[in-house]
Amino acid sequence: MHDAAPVALTIAGSDPSGGAGLQADLKTFHTLGVYGSSVVTLLTAQNTQGVQDIQMVPADFVRSQWTSVSSDLPLAAIKTGALGNAEMIETVADCLDAASCPVVIDPVMISKHGHAIIDDDAVDKLIERLLPLANLVTPNSFEAERLVDHKVRTKEDLLKVAAKLLALGPSAVLVKAHLGDQSIDCVADSSGVQLLRSPRLKSNRTHGSGCVLSAAITAGLAKGDDLHHAIQTARTFVHDAIRTAPKLGAGISPLGLLAANN
Repeated sequence: MHDAAPVALTIAGSDPSGGAGLQADLKTFHTLGVYGSSVVTLLTAQNTQGVQDIQMVPADFVRSQWTSVSSDLPLAAIKTGALGNAEMIETVADCLDAASCPVVIDPVMISKHGHAIIDDDAVDKLIERLLPLANLVTPNSFEAERLVDHKVRTKEDLLKVAAKLLALGPSAVLVKAHLGDQSIDCVADSSGVQLLRSPRLKSNRTHGSGCVLSAAITAGLAKGDDLHHAIQTARTFVHDAIRTAPKLGAGISPLGLLAANN
């Protein structure tokens, strides 16, 4: 008899083209040896060229999904993705109040194609209810700027934004930024601040990269890795997944998840 893989849960929106959202999360979990489960918050009509439509899932049904999964499966880590509006954020926060495992919050606010995902009321609710529940929050620089109202133009800006985010209540933050020809991620927690640098890959095959990064970190936490090791492993995984991504669709292609783990 085989031991069961650790179970991770994604609470996120659906991308029917499979490059982002809960589909990307589940693929990442599976590739990294974690059993994936999901709670669907919203449905999108989207592809590599953009988001054409969004339909919210009723909040009561999201609660029902959460109860079904959390009452039956031994959740080892949870991540959130696109939540859509303030009511959904409130609903998810109510669910996560009872969580006893690590929680990674990916504050999805804008799509890779520049489509706004949540409004200002939802941003306020995200700050008030969800960030204090996070073991880690993983905004890109644009999302971080919106959360703390401070532009990221320099390394010093990045450090200031990370400190401001940490003051909002999460246990740790990972701010993802591109400065010049480098990808520079800033990790901040109670032990201090660390800048993680890597060469910037000039590629249009990055659809879902933020989802995959947060899912890979969640998979690491589900397997018992400490946070910094989970982040380092996830960054390498995403770098390789972008580098090996196939060309799919007419727009921004998804990542090469299978090749990244070979």
